[in-house]
Amino acid sequence: MNIITSNDLSSVNMDMGLPTTLYASNGHSIFWLGNTDETAFRCNTYLIVDQHEAILVDPGSKQYFSQVKQRVAQIMPPEKISGMVLCHQDPDVAASMTDWLDVNPSIQVFTTPRTQVLLPHYGRSGYPYYDVTEKPAYALPSGASLKFVEAPFLHFPGAFVTYDTQARYLFSGDIWAALDLDWTLTVNSFEEHTQKMNLFHLDYMASNLAARGFVSRIEDLSIDAILPQHGSILGPQHVAAALDYLRNLRCGTDIIYADIESNHGG
Repeated sequence: MNIITSNDLSSVNMDMGLPTTLYASNGHSIFWLGNTDETAFRCNTYLIVDQHEAILVDPGSKQYFSQVKQRVAQIMPPEKISGMVLCHQDPDVAASMTDWLDVNPSIQVFTTPRTQVLLPHYGRSGYPYYDVTEKPAYALPSGASLKFVEAPFLHFPGAFVTYDTQARYLFSGDIWAALDLDWTLTVNSFEEHTQKMNLFHLDYMASNLAARGFVSRIEDLSIDAILPQHGSILGPQHVAAALDYLRNLRCGTDIIYADIESNHGG
């Protein structure tokens, strides 16, 4: 199989009618499944295929289930999907979980206990559940693994990210998400992209303390690409700047209660 790595992402050929291969090496592949929703809030769904395992990352809303399923079918039979990573419970991330469980009731749901409490409100319970806080690493057949890192209050208390040890890709959920009408698959100018991330982060993320605390948990990982649920993928040349963005981010309560912080400081 041809090897595709993060260094190639800027030149990846994208056809909105097909899944896009982001990584492929030694029986381990990662696909961007696409979303033709022409809004600033475009959602990304990814698929990790490792031999007989096929795991959807943030499968998305019910509105786009049929499109995501069609993209999967262009790679493999949809009923072969074996897992779903749900970084939190919001409908744009998780609402289609019930549709996927109709396709294959044995799909394993990877998430945190705080998210798991809320997911049954979509109308389904009793599915296989993998607690990523209790078992923060999941071994794949090839010898690669998925590592799960909690990201409290970015923006949900039970949020987490997923790190693919072979590709060295970080599936970041809402972290580093961007709102962008002039969307591209990958980020070109990080400086320009910062403004698009601000449109999301300033309102949705809890605080600089939460952002810095999360960075301290992942800064020792070797990250070659950041794959958020909204906006564009950040290639290897932007990873260091992306970490600095979070370290310096003032958002949420830093902004809403700035007067209290200022008075306390005085």
